Amino acid sequence: MNTLTVGIIGAGRIGKVHANTILTQLPHIKIKYIADTWAGAKKYVESLNGLHFTQNIDDIFNDKEIEAVLICSSTDTHVEYIIKAANAKKHIFCEKPVDHDLNRIILAKEAVELNGVKFQIGFNRRFDHNFLAVKKAIDTHQIGDVRFINITSRDPEAPPIEYVKVSGGMFMDMTIHDFDMARFLAGSEVKEVYAKGVVMVDKAIGDAGDIDSAAIILTFENGSIGIINNCREASYGYDQRVEVFGSKGSVEIKNDTISSAIISTKNGVVAEKPLHFFMQRYTQSYKDEMIQFIESIQNNTETKTNIIDGLKSVEIAKAAVLSYKENRVVKL
Repeated sequence: MNTLTVGIIGAGRIGKVHANTILTQLPHIKIKYIADTWAGAKKYVESLNGLHFTQNIDDIFNDKEIEAVLICSSTDTHVEYIIKAANAKKHIFCEKPVDHDLNRIILAKEAVELNGVKFQIGFNRRFDHNFLAVKKAIDTHQIGDVRFINITSRDPEAPPIEYVKVSGGMFMDMTIHDFDMARFLAGSEVKEVYAKGVVMVDKAIGDAGDIDSAAIILTFENGSIGIINNCREASYGYDQRVEVFGSKGSVEIKNDTISSAIISTKNGVVAEKPLHFFMQRYTQSYKDEMIQFIESIQNNTETKTNIIDGLKSVEIAKAAVLSYKENRVVKL
């Protein structure tokens, strides 16, 4: 695989995840710049030998050596940076969501298509070995026609209130991964959404105008039903499970753990807790999604997740918000 030169925008948590993945596991990717408008990010970037830091985001778009841009900044900047990258003829990897506004996502989509660049949205769970095993069982018709998709997704602890206030809400920043996974597994578009949400974990989350626990029912065009349950806090760790029930059987995946050892004694049966959070649970998927992005550029093939996937997931999230607020089924 030939070396690809990239620039990363955003040195926050997810930007650091991608930078670390590239530097430690993907030698065929060269990071030239890491850009962040926050001056404090300079110390982190300079700790990575040989990388350049800039507070001027345009340095990445103007650098002809950079072939692709990884957008890991706050959601409100995504569309602006997508359009600038597309107009500079640079391929784009963008973290989810593309934006909270559907019309702005369409503007980004038009810029990508007009300039003929590759675009991949960061739905990394599609590249996870567990979810891919479920998808394979569905696609090879081992479980027959899909009837129910049950998704459990719970974080180990609630995020800071400062994050809650700007995240776009639980359905947009957390459940959006589950909306995408449900579409991915169903192989069909959502036609109806019904959502219930409550505050169980932290009253401050409710005071900030959000919820921390939710249940969502999705009805798909092919007749299957998706059921998602979310919570901002699971005392035992990062809870990521799926079961798909079909006409011939079912397939399910459990949590990844440090080991699969189960110790049974007269005092009881003890097993490992789930891996603590997404950075541990999805290490492999972050690597594989980046490999696929690069291969799509070098082989001129389609990306596995595209801007339409980004658009559809936001449509569902917005429908879930409306359903929760108005206590009714929302049709897409």
